[in-house]
Amino acid sequence: MSVNQSKVNRRSFLKSSALAGGGFMLSFSWLFAQEHNLPLPKEVKLNGFVKVAADGTITIMSPNPEGGQNVKTSMPMIVAEELDVDWEEILVEQAPLNTDAYNRQYIGGSQAIRMGWEVLRTAGATARLMLVAAAAKSWNVPIAEITTELGVLHHKASGKSAKFGEMASMALEIPVPENVTLKSIDDFEIIGTSKKNVEGKNIVTGKPLYGIDYEQEGMLIAMITHPPKFGTKIKSVDDAEARKMPGIKDVFIVKSMMDDYERQFFDTCSFTEVAVIVGDSTWQVMQAKKALKVTYEPIESHIEHRNMFGQKQEVLIPAAPESTTRHAAKMEEMANKPGTIRRTDGNPDDAFEQAAKVIERSYTGPHLAHNCMEPMNFYAHVTADRAELAGPLQKPELTEQTLSVRLGMPVENINIQMTRLGGGYGRRSYAHWLLEAALISQKVKKPIKLIYSREDDMTSGIYRSTYHAKFRAALNADNKLIGFHVKTGGIPESPLSANRFPAGTVDNYLAEDWTVNSNLTVGSFRAPRSNFMASSEQSFLDELAEEVGQDPIDFRLLLLEKAKTNPVGQRNDYDPVRYAGVLKLVKEKAKWGVSDSHLNRGVSAYFCHNTYAAIVLDMVLVNGSPKVESVYAAVDCGVVVNPDAAQNMIQGAIVDGIGTALFGEMTFTNGEPDKRNFDRYRMIRMAEAPKSIEVHFVESNTDPTGLGEPAYPPTFAAVANALYKATGKRFYKQPYLLA
Repeated sequence: MSVNQSKVNRRSFLKSSALAGGGFMLSFSWLFAQEHNLPLPKEVKLNGFVKVAADGTITIMSPNPEGGQNVKTSMPMIVAEELDVDWEEILVEQAPLNTDAYNRQYIGGSQAIRMGWEVLRTAGATARLMLVAAAAKSWNVPIAEITTELGVLHHKASGKSAKFGEMASMALEIPVPENVTLKSIDDFEIIGTSKKNVEGKNIVTGKPLYGIDYEQEGMLIAMITHPPKFGTKIKSVDDAEARKMPGIKDVFIVKSMMDDYERQFFDTCSFTEVAVIVGDSTWQVMQAKKALKVTYEPIESHIEHRNMFGQKQEVLIPAAPESTTRHAAKMEEMANKPGTIRRTDGNPDDAFEQAAKVIERSYTGPHLAHNCMEPMNFYAHVTADRAELAGPLQKPELTEQTLSVRLGMPVENINIQMTRLGGGYGRRSYAHWLLEAALISQKVKKPIKLIYSREDDMTSGIYRSTYHAKFRAALNADNKLIGFHVKTGGIPESPLSANRFPAGTVDNYLAEDWTVNSNLTVGSFRAPRSNFMASSEQSFLDELAEEVGQDPIDFRLLLLEKAKTNPVGQRNDYDPVRYAGVLKLVKEKAKWGVSDSHLNRGVSAYFCHNTYAAIVLDMVLVNGSPKVESVYAAVDCGVVVNPDAAQNMIQGAIVDGIGTALFGEMTFTNGEPDKRNFDRYRMIRMAEAPKSIEVHFVESNTDPTGLGEPAYPPTFAAVANALYKATGKRFYKQPYLLA
């Protein structure tokens, strides 16, 4: 067991501790009510996470948005474990946005469980201890003699027992304890067992869960039109024909962000002025949208002021139209110029001068669109003094601040309800469409639901950057690696993490990067930056292993052994033992090197989002086209809260990675996206998914880390390395099948 300071969350517990229904004293207990034939209160809220109903039903609130990663099941599981209740009797509710009751109420960076682990456990343990103290006080017995089991309090010496509900209101009289004792991991009964998705039945039976399902009486439908080319803005709108069409209520321009606004981290938006059509139905608005006649003009180069979590930035936004051919030429130019040095170990220049052989390879990755299955949408009803909103959003806690500034309304007057996300992957972190919805509602003085078409979303930005990486390796006469150099960059961001593997494994190491400004908006894309660096780095290491005549897994393990026993530098941000652990596990489970000479196998491993993942991928050629047959994954993410859900996340990341590596690409011509829908933007299809994906987790007592993203980056290189085995050709440009 461990003792945890519950006072870290004391403010949250105290603020959210209240009796639902109101009107009765905190000392009013269930037993007193029953003995005196008084009406029972419907519900008691012990803290922001735990509610107990009159019939003993316990509801656990899930604080973070649910986007398919199953936090709505796993987060309440953690609370339930320390609360000591019967999971089968638990109800789970999506908590509303409430920064007083919850911390870090958003998803991103695969950090929800990692950051919530201590808070969630403490919430459950604190509620349990308050119930125990209430029972001890009621029965006039020592608190140490009270035990709990499956939501029931017991005093074995007297034979007394009570359900949690019978002591809930009395528990509110108990001061929030300063310290609580958390369970030993060995005593877990819920955590570590597979639990079904609490919304599984609702999903498969088509219950309205998503923002796109949201309906309110009197609600109008809104859609937008943005410029077709980056580097342009609206000049004029001829809405005469659109206004005449059936069901159309209004047409106007909305400006989501003012020009002098200091943008916060997720205030990313290329087209801050959009034309808006509002009407009675989606179909009517879609038809009117086609009738709009909008003209556009070029933007001027300008400076954007940004506040990146306290770090002030001034970013130049150029006016020149973007094109993929120009990007390719510019990245090649930058790759051959000196970059900004981020890390140097030893003397890389001398190592390369003295090398018997130098291996050099370059890799590129394109812009990518997110393509969430549920298009962007949001409901808004803004009045003079209140804003009610509902929809799919990854960062409501952060977006609330921007909305407050834009509406000129205090945060406490804004209520954002979180619906289930029909896909996120980083795209729903950038909530310009929420701002648009609020401003549209404010303008028409009606509740509205804003809906983006697929084309609206795919052409409006928040792409993954396009990247370039050049790797060089210096080998001596004995084919030993004596120098390593990586120079990488992108438009408009760099993907470099200078202190990650293979930093720390080579005596002479150099990492440098560069960037090129752009008017294309980019942002978080599943495993940001890592998705490219893993693909290029792990592809290069595979080729390097072949060059020195070593098995690709053994080659990586030798490097990690160096990082373990005699590391270079002091800033290596990975644990070589855990990194090696996933490689050894995947080698064992895939039976690597054991009668597999007939297989076209690719291997890759990467560390990101605090988690280690290794992939072995088997590929065949069917009529000359590659097909992934099977995949083996080994993952070290610490304690696995819900094994089935964890496995599903890894499987989903692998399928997503295979599809993006083979097909994913957004290109531009004279500022205009060349792909507007799935007729041209190629996605993986069901028949192209692997026949089997085996997922194996390293047994660990370490606190849990991320799972939504870490298996995605190494999948790219596993695909590339398997393609090489299948075709005899090395692949340096993504997407591999469209290159």
